[in-house]
Amino acid sequence: MNPFDKISAAATSGMRAQAQRLQVVSENIANVDTHGYKRKQVTFENVYDRSEEVTRVEIDRMFLDQKEGERVFDPSHPLADGDGYVIMSNVNMMTEFADAREATRSYDAGLEVFRQARDMYTSLLDILKS
Repeated sequence: MNPFDKISAAATSGMRAQAQRLQVVSENIANVDTHGYKRKQVTFENVYDRSEEVTRVEIDRMFLDQKEGERVFDPSHPLADGDGYVIMSNVNMMTEFADAREATRSYDAGLEVFRQARDMYTSLLDILKS
């Protein structure tokens, strides 16, 4: 595998991982008002692909944030417990916006790496043509 392919594979895997992270963040935001919803989180890991000799970024695991949601007194709600409290989601919009921004910037950084590698490879081909 040539260096351009290695750089492209690494950048693409990072972009794919950040896109998955953005999907999780959007699910969390969509469920901010869903009673009892637990926030989803992801972790990443670097995986070395021996066949192509490149390190890729992959989702290591997805898990639920076990922090308890806010308890709101609403005895008329169908999900209220015996004391009349409903457990809200544990999603914090500020945290989700920060995660979305970080994922977007990481995605953009991977895209820039890909572009720079392409430009260097194109310049090399132009030099070899001369």
